[in-house]
Amino acid sequence: MVPCHPAAGRIDHVTIRVLIADDQELVRTGFRMILDAQPDMEVVATAADGAEAIEQARRLRPDVCLLDIRMPRLDGLEATRILAGPGVPDPLRVVIVTTFDLDEYVYGALRSGATGFLLKDSGPALLVEAIRAAAAGDALVSPSVTVRLLEHLARPPAGRAVRPLPDPLTERELDVVRLVARGRTNQEVAAELFVSLSTVKTHLGSVQAKLGLRNRVEVAAWAWESGVVS
Repeated sequence: MVPCHPAAGRIDHVTIRVLIADDQELVRTGFRMILDAQPDMEVVATAADGAEAIEQARRLRPDVCLLDIRMPRLDGLEATRILAGPGVPDPLRVVIVTTFDLDEYVYGALRSGATGFLLKDSGPALLVEAIRAAAAGDALVSPSVTVRLLEHLARPPAGRAVRPLPDPLTERELDVVRLVARGRTNQEVAAELFVSLSTVKTHLGSVQAKLGLRNRVEVAAWAWESGVVS
């Protein structure tokens, strides 16, 4: 058996700098304990409201901002739009953490530039995974959020027709979109479609270009909204 190096699994031995924003001190403390215990993460700041989160994020430029939605002064939805929304020249990476049963504005957060989405009861492992994914330029939306939340929030209003695409998606691209919208990772998509990982990434890149979307979170939201997934 080959011995495992202590730093195995870390990306270039670079520490991921994280900002945590939540109006509950207990939540901030708990998240900080989880993240500071990781060998590749460091919490560089915490904030109790959205306005403080924006000030800290702009000053420190963390690799990932972990934001709650419901916060005083400025909520996480608006903070996400300011830090990562369309038109922001140098957007930060934002992971939203929320409570499914209470928040009605989650769909807006996805459209505001969030690159990850978690429920507060998702557990430490998924929290860490989402932050690593965001830091690597990927996006993580837990399957339970994708299916339960996007299906609930992203249905088009009755009577509103979905506009046809100027450059329609191919059947294979639609296959990839449907699996992404159900929370599959790229590796899982590749396995289910019997294609290579690079092929999946190529299809996703093409889909994002055709739809004018920035990441797989927005692709998933579009799939539910347009009726591609039912």
